[in-house]
Amino acid sequence: MNPKDLKLVVQEKYGQIASQSKLQNETSCCGATGCCSTVDYTIFSESYDALKGYNPDADLGLGCGIPTQFASIKQGDSVLDLGSGAGNDCFVARAIVGEQGKVTGLDFTDAMLEKARANNAKLGFTNVEFIKGDIENMPFQNNQFDVIVSNCVLNLVPDKSKAFAEMMRVLVVGGHFCVSDVVIKGTLPEKLQQDAEMYAGCVSGAIDMDNYLGLINDAGFSNTVVHKLKKVELPEEILTNYLTDEEIHQFKKDEIGIFSITVSAKK
Repeated sequence: MNPKDLKLVVQEKYGQIASQSKLQNETSCCGATGCCSTVDYTIFSESYDALKGYNPDADLGLGCGIPTQFASIKQGDSVLDLGSGAGNDCFVARAIVGEQGKVTGLDFTDAMLEKARANNAKLGFTNVEFIKGDIENMPFQNNQFDVIVSNCVLNLVPDKSKAFAEMMRVLVVGGHFCVSDVVIKGTLPEKLQQDAEMYAGCVSGAIDMDNYLGLINDAGFSNTVVHKLKKVELPEEILTNYLTDEEIHQFKKDEIGIFSITVSAKK
């Protein structure tokens, strides 16, 4: 599948997700009913319940970390959230930057943007906005944001080099990013890599962790820090949907790892 088609798959899948509740999304690992039977998506997500600014209406249970936890956001900062969805991380960031700061959410799925804007309208924030755009070609000027966050989104971007290059471009000098994402160690079986539904909601868009960190360095970032690394054990129910018993045995024998990672770096 070429990058253009992959993006269309992601848009379609997350358009469906936007119309569902958090409970519906959490009861299938890819966020869409029927993708992975009854596997619980919470093997990736973390609880936001205790965070200031948390809005349950904006939480669709799709994250794989809490990037704002390590993002060193300050009052008055201008923050960009890549793949902002229904606005969950944006509203948490808004609680930190206060009235003097600004939070911008970028997403390319119309249904998600509509949901996020509706949530923001209820909250009445005038310094939070949601903009349609592609992470590989962001509709922003150079040197615009102090901090970039993103939660389980960059693994869905076909060209991650472009994504990190764009992040470098729109950050101010001395700015930084903190993202939570999904990475792998070793090589996932081809069936997992190529399945479009797995790509849109689970792990097959992820790349090797060393390569991922290498792309960050190649983009010119410095002071890269891995704040959190958590191994995700894929339930048998996922593996049996895509692999034979022999392939599952080999998969486990090779100790191929799927991890949620939270990493930051500085421009």
